[in-house]
Amino acid sequence: MKTNRMRKAMVAAMAVALTSPQFAMAAPAKPNYPAKIGKSEGQLNIVAWEGYAQDDWIKPFEKETGCHVNRKYAGSSDEMVALMRSGGGGQYDLVSASGDATLRLIYGGDVQPLDMKLLTHWNDFLPNMKSPPYNTVGGLHYGMSYEWGPNVLMWNADKIKEAPKSWAAIYSDEYKGKITVPDNPIQIADAALYLMKTQPALGIKNPYELTKTQLEAAVVLLKKQRPLIKKYWALASDEIELFKNGDAIIGAAWPYQTNALKAAGMNVKDTVPVEGATGWADSWMLSTKSKHVNCAYKFLNYVSSPKVQAEQAIYFGETPANPKACSAMDKIEAGSCEKYHLNAPASYYKQIHFWQTPLPTCTNGKRDCTSYGDWQKAWQRVKG
Repeated sequence: MKTNRMRKAMVAAMAVALTSPQFAMAAPAKPNYPAKIGKSEGQLNIVAWEGYAQDDWIKPFEKETGCHVNRKYAGSSDEMVALMRSGGGGQYDLVSASGDATLRLIYGGDVQPLDMKLLTHWNDFLPNMKSPPYNTVGGLHYGMSYEWGPNVLMWNADKIKEAPKSWAAIYSDEYKGKITVPDNPIQIADAALYLMKTQPALGIKNPYELTKTQLEAAVVLLKKQRPLIKKYWALASDEIELFKNGDAIIGAAWPYQTNALKAAGMNVKDTVPVEGATGWADSWMLSTKSKHVNCAYKFLNYVSSPKVQAEQAIYFGETPANPKACSAMDKIEAGSCEKYHLNAPASYYKQIHFWQTPLPTCTNGKRDCTSYGDWQKAWQRVKG
């Protein structure tokens, strides 16, 4: 997602993306679990997406625990990584990192494993949110899953009468000048997912693990798409305006945009195409140099409770990791549990390939995969 964080977008400022530190693969931090959650240290310093620490749920937490929350909002995943390393890495306690940043933080030694036995609601989480590869390494949990959403294909149903079923629609001349997609290096994974299904000879097995040849194939596809694009969107609000103004009639989106446009009276629809979809998922992660570990664990237990998960989900238009939030969501906004797919069958989740940081070492141990830095450079080549 991210909605009105407005995710500030996935690439807040290109300057941040270009100057963010590249990370070298290193051994992740070892466990340093507290024996128990002890007395509040009185404060907690967090790096979060804008809107992930609203007074509606932060003020009650502060009153309940005595942990005053100091908030620093980040505009992009690259900025989050940089902030977690600033001041020697001890300035912040928690970060709400997305999957395109989590492994950078883990292999950069910036975050430490969490003791899931101390997390009250973790056992209630959706199965695929308990130990996902973007926050779990070597059986250790370096992050607690929080909220998530799919990257869907959205279209103006007044302009496009026959519902598109494939991502081929956004690579088609048929909609030239009326297409919009996110402005983010991780968008390369969407192209890779499409190629994985349409060009199996490339041998792509994971859209986040690409060899140089496979990455180049994705770049070629995206360069062909570029003349068809009306605008690359950075903020969710950008895409909403493009659709409202008629400048775009089809594109890659989050469910938030679909619901916001429907609420504005537009006839838009979305789908997870036949090739599947990528998706984002956020994790709260604990700094290796946290000075307020007790408050951090209290916060993790608080924000993973059904009530707060529901409040967060409705505020942003995203989906909780804790399915017990379903009834609480519907109490806030009728039908929202279904609208955001929290009660969807397992088959729905299997279609979604959640963001992972591209690493030079592949899952099979070979070092012929491309890194996030390679993807950043490739995205600049796509955009020109």
